[in-house]
Amino acid sequence: MLDFDGDTLREECGVFGILGHPEAATLTALGLHALQHRGQEAAGIVSFDGAQFHSERHLGLVGDHYTNPKTLARLPGSMAMGHVRYSTTGETILRNVQPLFAELAVGGIAIAHNGNFTNGLTLRRQLIADGAICQSTSDTEVVLHLIARSKRQSSSERFMDAIRHVEGAFSLVALTRTKLIGARDSNGIRPLVLGELDGRPIFASETCALDIIGAKFVRDVENGEVVVCELQSDGSISIESHKPFPPRRERICLFEYVYFARPDSLVGGRGVYGVRKRSGANLAREAAVEADVVVPVPDGGTPAAIGYAQASGIPFELGIIRNHYVGRTFIEPTQQIRAFGVKLKHSANRAEIEGKRVVLVDDSIVRGTTSLKLVQMIRDAGAREVHLRVASPMITHSDYYGIDTPDPEKLLANQYRTVAEMCRFIGADSLQFLSIDGLYDAVGGEPRNDAAPQFTDHYFTGDYPTALTDLNGRSRSEPKTISLLREAG
Repeated sequence: MLDFDGDTLREECGVFGILGHPEAATLTALGLHALQHRGQEAAGIVSFDGAQFHSERHLGLVGDHYTNPKTLARLPGSMAMGHVRYSTTGETILRNVQPLFAELAVGGIAIAHNGNFTNGLTLRRQLIADGAICQSTSDTEVVLHLIARSKRQSSSERFMDAIRHVEGAFSLVALTRTKLIGARDSNGIRPLVLGELDGRPIFASETCALDIIGAKFVRDVENGEVVVCELQSDGSISIESHKPFPPRRERICLFEYVYFARPDSLVGGRGVYGVRKRSGANLAREAAVEADVVVPVPDGGTPAAIGYAQASGIPFELGIIRNHYVGRTFIEPTQQIRAFGVKLKHSANRAEIEGKRVVLVDDSIVRGTTSLKLVQMIRDAGAREVHLRVASPMITHSDYYGIDTPDPEKLLANQYRTVAEMCRFIGADSLQFLSIDGLYDAVGGEPRNDAAPQFTDHYFTGDYPTALTDLNGRSRSEPKTISLLREAG
């Protein structure tokens, strides 16, 4: 769920690119609109018209800028790529808005990034010490500098040479004068799909971006794969697959299924909506309670609440109504206005709550402050009992792969020793979380393999899939020692 006090998980961004289509910029804008849930701070598009690159980067939503025909007219050409941003590294200022662009010895190149480099700050400081001039505070700029310094011949070879130096999680899309390149890190933590429209290749963070333009889903870009699409002089397009990293098992981020991805997307071949419903059904089996109504926390908890209701036989009702017209920049100038709190975005549907025992279903709990307000709001609407059920395990560890989570000591699960203590803080009659095996079952049908986990799940388990590097380049196993990675890395 999203709120004003930061009790949420947010991910860095979404990426989209298309090669060889006469409406490239317009299609990119539509694709970014479908990916708006992945980032609402800024949006950018770069196009190439056969002679020069064109760039439009703006703070705000896609619809605030790219529905204007004059803006799209400034993005001519049959090649385009774009980015929507929520910052986990770097400030929210125009110079950090992607795609980032540079003129190099091999020609111009634009690049956009979803994820986070866990050694990005170390690489950045090394580059600056060697004379590099950085124009942004985004970790994405590191890749541009590494491409510029590579001694390889072609742009795609330089790209692959550069990403061998970065660690962490990334899905990258790059645009050159003739190529559209897509890449995923060797663990495949962040998603990236390959699509096709009228024989023209597309890269996108999620399949919903293909659906909006009527494109066909071809396949997922594999973990550790670099796909190079090149526009030939006769107008045809060649597509080559490269594997520049040592082979590893894919470990896609579980929170794509819990929270990030749009419900109508396919992630790793799995329908997100179905996963969330199964999570709710498993939660009903693990954490049954006598109640009169199942109420979702909109919108993230809705599919899980449907699954919970179906599995438990308890009626489902929209007991909370969400106001979709409250912007993220809403100003709260006085204490009286601040006291409205969660009511700015959510209001109780008293007719469906009053006098009833309520099961309140949410997708996750981070700090717990919003959960506290929602439970109180349900009580104020006349509920006899409020039982909070969470369709994911307790979050006990910070993330360094593109999810904006607080330091470990600020997480609700670390502030209290037991679930009973957490429940008292929130003010619910009972509180239960889905087990890690219950979530694994919902996603893949099998319990977690502790020796070789099938997904990236460190926020629940502390099992980080990559080395974490501090300012001195030394590997660390304890997340608290590397909190500085969340600076401008």
